[in-house]
Amino acid sequence: MPARVIDGAAIARGITEELRVRVARFAAAAGRPPTLGIVLVGEQPSSLIYVRNKNRTADALGIKAEVIRVPASSSIDEVLGLVDRLNQSSAHDAILVQAPLPDTIAAGTERVFERIDPAKDVDGFHPVNVGRLVQNRATLVPCTPAGIIEMLEREGVRMRGARAVVIGRSGIVGKPIALLLLHRDATVTICHSKTPDVPRIAASADILVAAIGRAAFVTPDFVKPGAVVVDVGINRVTDAGAVGRLFGAQSPRLEEFGRRGAVIVGDVHPDVADVAGAMTPVPGGVGPLTIAMLMKNTVTAAERRWRGGT
Repeated sequence: MPARVIDGAAIARGITEELRVRVARFAAAAGRPPTLGIVLVGEQPSSLIYVRNKNRTADALGIKAEVIRVPASSSIDEVLGLVDRLNQSSAHDAILVQAPLPDTIAAGTERVFERIDPAKDVDGFHPVNVGRLVQNRATLVPCTPAGIIEMLEREGVRMRGARAVVIGRSGIVGKPIALLLLHRDATVTICHSKTPDVPRIAASADILVAAIGRAAFVTPDFVKPGAVVVDVGINRVTDAGAVGRLFGAQSPRLEEFGRRGAVIVGDVHPDVADVAGAMTPVPGGVGPLTIAMLMKNTVTAAERRWRGGT
């Protein structure tokens, strides 16, 4: 029997619907909506799409998302100065600097993230928030890992006592999701580019999270029968032959390729559906959850500021 498809978009809609009450309550108390400042440097196409999607979701919820656009030619000091102004602004509850930054200042990305007030850091990347996550007392958790945990909880996936394997060790997904699973009493292994025999290790997992950024890297031999497979990958495939090999000659994905000249695929091969018990699709799986958790973090940051929390 093919794996059950976990509908991340539906779960995200549930999360955002629940937030409506909190947004309305905050607006009534504060006399204004929760407000997110989004810093967009340059015109990178994928960043424009991400920011547009975040803005649309915020508007639908009654959250004010203010996009501050600055040219790609901006210096790192100019970006840091803008972050400082948002830190000091009483009108902004939350700050997000859209990554990646332009190549000319990309080396300063960590400086930018570290400059954000931890109480407004809705990406959860500031060292203070990372430290709180390690100690299991974080309030602003990186959005994609937080969304994965929400999804597993709402789907009734047992984490306590489960063996979890995370493929990928990034600070954005791999390490935070490993910590969140550990805090829920899973036994966690992280695999990365230097790990020998990744398929054997992955095949021991009850919960397998693929966040390595390689199209269809996880094949059926990586997967324990009945495992829950979470695909975090977002990979653009521009070769029609590769799309056909992945999805089959009659797949609707080939029609999509014909219209767009590319398709987005995950880190998990479609054939994994023959082995897994449940898995997230790409698109429509983890992506919508990331935006939902950004909204949740924004509301949380606003509430804590209003109450005088840190």
